[in-house]
Amino acid sequence: MSGCPGRLSRRHFLHALGGAAAGLLAAGCKRQLPLFTAQTNRSGNARARVAIAHAAGYDRKVITERVRDLLDGIGGLGDIIKSGDRVAIKTNLTGGVNVKPLPGRSPIESYITHPEVVRALAAFARDAGAREVYIVEAAYEWESFTQWGYEAIAREVDATLIDLNDTAPYTDFAVVPVPEGRFVYKDLALNHLLQEIDALISVSKLKCHYSCGVTHTMKNLIGLAPCQFYRLNQEDRYRSAFHGTDKQMATRLPGVILDLNRARPIHLGVIDGIKTTEGGEGPWIQSMAAVQANVLLAGKDVVATDAVATAVMGFDPTAEMPDPPFLRAKNHLNMAYQLGLGTNRLEEIEVVGAAIADVQTRFKPCWD
Repeated sequence: MSGCPGRLSRRHFLHALGGAAAGLLAAGCKRQLPLFTAQTNRSGNARARVAIAHAAGYDRKVITERVRDLLDGIGGLGDIIKSGDRVAIKTNLTGGVNVKPLPGRSPIESYITHPEVVRALAAFARDAGAREVYIVEAAYEWESFTQWGYEAIAREVDATLIDLNDTAPYTDFAVVPVPEGRFVYKDLALNHLLQEIDALISVSKLKCHYSCGVTHTMKNLIGLAPCQFYRLNQEDRYRSAFHGTDKQMATRLPGVILDLNRARPIHLGVIDGIKTTEGGEGPWIQSMAAVQANVLLAGKDVVATDAVATAVMGFDPTAEMPDPPFLRAKNHLNMAYQLGLGTNRLEEIEVVGAAIADVQTRFKPCWD
């Protein structure tokens, strides 16, 4: 679920968006699942490396240290960020400020990427030599950046906020081709900035998703596309065309995820699983509940990163529909593996910092 613009008005050099959040999906969690047992390859010959760090809260000093540990564990940023580079950090601000949060939990401590994680990444990107840092999201409204602390951290690290539903700081959208072998779209309308940056960092929450099972760094790219071009009906407040009809659910959204990841590849994936949710991606899913997993994850192979995150949640990242968590759609991680975009086979992944079994939490999927 991601936002569509209602009105456009200029703020600084950006356009702020108005609009109310809408959520129509509902699901109920029926039963507990046994934890998935992961057997990871600890040899130095692993094809991918994913780092796990433990954190019990969002204290700035702790988050900075843990993010540093993650980046050190995967070899630092020197191979993806050079001096003078332009770096975009894609956060997840789903739903907008008009969605009623869970009782006793703020959005950033449940289903929204916490700004302290993004702040730490922006600071380390600067340290690595980034000339410009952008924090990007196709937001429901500009107030999402304001109320959830992103304006404040952007000022602190001298980052620029970009609402991807708008063309600013350009005058139109780019038409970005999807490489051969596309699933749904031959090209995608995106802000020109996404073509000009040197590195893209995707920072998601550790969550289940009603339609596609899990929503991590790859699924987070749904929020790159301006919503106004991807809705079935003008009144829809999310990218309904990405989801398609109920009959298309099994294949369409997973295909769109792969199209986006091939059109605009991710260089680094980071997942905030300190305070998050189970049973759904946002409060519009009635079964969604708060959960504290106390973990952060990072990797440069985002298929592997999302696979390890899925295992941390107690699921098999190679499971296929209709096995949980992929109850309603094909496993986009399997599709990515088949395309050669990365690996979701845990035996091909070196996990550093902590063992999956030591941080694993039993998440509830989105049952009907």
